[in-house]
Order: sequence, then structure tokens, then C-alpha cells
Amino acid sequence: MKDPDVRSESVRLLVPDDAAAFQALRLRGLLECPEAFTASHAEEAGTPLQVVSERLAALPDSAIFGYFPDGKLQGVVGIARERRRKVGHKAIIWGMYVAPENRLQGIGRQLVERALLYARDLGVRTVNLGVNTRNKPAIALYEAMGFKAYGTERGFLMVDGVLHDEHLMRFDVASPG
Repeated sequence: MKDPDVRSESVRLLVPDDAAAFQALRLRGLLECPEAFTASHAEEAGTPLQVVSERLAALPDSAIFGYFPDGKLQGVVGIARERRRKVGHKAIIWGMYVAPENRLQGIGRQLVERALLYARDLGVRTVNLGVNTRNKPAIALYEAMGFKAYGTERGFLMVDGVLHDEHLMRFDVASPG
């Protein structure tokens, strides 16, 4: 992986103090793009802020990064290493979302680059993600970044009675150094 072009002043690790901004942006994403997430707005809307704050506490093998132009959270991505030893060489990207008014500005790329850098620093070899087959802009972004599809799960998600398929994609992380 080449050194990512991450504007460090805008992309940073979320911390418990970011809970309110994170929850607001996540709920917005769950409403706007229900077919992009396995969680639903109804499931997460009642989550107490304290619980969200606890989820943002530092964990050794996972992180949530946010994009903060001018101090306001406008995009997020999560990454977590697999917990079991035999699959600990892998991580998964989850919860990717950029506010619509900030799309097509390279924010998604910056967030994913930061997540991949984090994975590389952990010594992860493979980063996986799932993306709705109808989400052409996201697929194009992931492919441009070097992710490769390795399968498609038919009927992965059902939203309002409509089945959605998901492409499974992977990125092979270069070793540090």
C-alpha cells in the first residue's frame, strides 16, 4: 500500500467525547441509506449516549475514524480485527458513511486510507468489507483503492420487504516498511 494521502487535520480517531456527533451522523445514515447497513434506525435510535460513548472507548484492535472538516463530523468508518487467533490476520471495515453534502470530495477515500493504515500498523494482512451491489459509487471507490470482489451473497439484507445482494471484497495489506 502506498502512503495514503490523508489530511491528518481532518481525519482522526473518534473518542468517547465524540459520542453525540457520531450517534447523530450514524442515525442520519441509517435513515438515508437503510440498505447500506445491517443495523436499522429503529434498533439504534434508542441507544443511550453513554452506550455510544463506551463503544468509542479505545480498544486494542478496533477503531472508528471520523472526518472533521471545520470541526464538524461529516464522515465515519469503522475497522476491527477479527478476534479469534486463527483469523486475527484479517480485519473488517464497517459502518462507512459520508454525509451527502460532502460526497464526491475524496472524503470516503481518506477515511478508508486511514483505516487501511491502521490495519497495516496492527500487522493485519487482509481487510474485508461488504457493499450493497446497487451502491455503484462505493464499489467504484473500493475498486479504485485496490479492493477485489471475491463473492456475492444473494439476499444478504432485507429492507422493507426487498432483498439486497452484497459484494464481498478484500484488500491485501502490504507489510510495514
